[in-house]
Amino acid sequence: MKKKYNKGQNLYKKTLKIIPGGVQLLSKRPEIFLPDQWPSYYKSAKGCEILTYDNIKLYDFTNCSVGMCPLGYANPVVNKSVINVIKKANTTTLNTYLEYDCAKLILNAHPWAEMAKFTKSGGEAMSVAVRIARAFKKKDKVLFCGYHGWYDWYISANLKNTNKLNEHLLPGIASGGIPKSLGGMTIPFEFNNEKDFKLKFKRSLKKLSCVVLEPARTRHCDLNFVKTIRKYCSKYNIPLIFDEITLGWHYTLGGYHKTLNVNPDIAVFSKGTTNGFALGVVIGKKKIMNAALESFISSAYWTENIGYAAAIATINYMKKNNVSKKLISKGRKIKNIWTSLGKENSLPILVRGIDSLPTFSFDNQKSDEMITYFTQEMLKEGFLAHGQCYLMISHTDEHIKRYKYACSKVFKKISKIFHQNNVNFKKHINGRVKFAKFKNPV
Repeated sequence: MKKKYNKGQNLYKKTLKIIPGGVQLLSKRPEIFLPDQWPSYYKSAKGCEILTYDNIKLYDFTNCSVGMCPLGYANPVVNKSVINVIKKANTTTLNTYLEYDCAKLILNAHPWAEMAKFTKSGGEAMSVAVRIARAFKKKDKVLFCGYHGWYDWYISANLKNTNKLNEHLLPGIASGGIPKSLGGMTIPFEFNNEKDFKLKFKRSLKKLSCVVLEPARTRHCDLNFVKTIRKYCSKYNIPLIFDEITLGWHYTLGGYHKTLNVNPDIAVFSKGTTNGFALGVVIGKKKIMNAALESFISSAYWTENIGYAAAIATINYMKKNNVSKKLISKGRKIKNIWTSLGKENSLPILVRGIDSLPTFSFDNQKSDEMITYFTQEMLKEGFLAHGQCYLMISHTDEHIKRYKYACSKVFKKISKIFHQNNVNFKKHINGRVKFAKFKNPV
């Protein structure tokens, strides 16, 4: 029987009238998944199961709240810790000692770092990290690679040329509201391209405050590429910042850079650090982090208790239960499902991403149409699904088995349409093709 999601869709239409864009996070806009059909809102969630406003239960095999919940939704251990601190008062005139406990726990996982500072989101934390580096060097320019949020320092890369962020965020991303005077302050370099990095580093050196790198996402980094960046930054005393907001905790306990044996001067975390509660983390070397005292960096909600309690509970749970290895193992199973079904159905599938954060697309000009159709048909099978699947430990073997069965049915449908003389997925989609998508940032 065909399932309808009228309540979720109608609520989204109402929301568009009073909230610009309808939602607070671009990555959760229904248009990115399945325009005109996406359930849009949830009533409750547990593990990897979501109950929609139409009272339909779905299994979440998408990016799972952009990778924020590696322990699964409503993890009882983390929730209990958060509830306990709420009962004692979430904030007061005096400070919470959990701030110190949280800092020590994260620093212990990164022996190269000596100090920590906290915010409430990853974008904020990246902005703080860049501010600290600029204060330390007393220079303005930033050399970057990857996706680093919505703040002025980053989006200003598109002021003079609207194509600068095409390989890092969205094609032609708008820069309205950002002071034109910031144009030329942030300069992108190409991922895994040593020649491009060296050229732009030398050109910018006199005014360079820091180098910012997201060390992996769609692809693993080339070790020589990262070592070259580290070498140049060390030689010229330029702070190297690693953006671990998406990667951190998913691939290893701590940051992805630990697997490279290459340490930055500053690292930034958020998302998986707290299993869905608000916290951004900036850690780094003392001589650089102390430059924060030379700039006004302060916010009332950075002092509240919930984020610290959630981070402590989440990180301790990860340590005890070897979560990163489990996520990698589950991710490999998902990759194998996509790869084998692609071959079985003679589809030009491209499977990418680090193992715990896998993605797939089709090597075809109609890939967006094919993924939209995939999402539509998987929804009929009871799954939220698209071209990404960020694993949670709540994705059990039984869930993955059901996902594989559903995928096998849908891939056969895709193959049948794909191998027709006049391939036309649009006529099989009950709405518009997905749009306003993020590019794979690196």
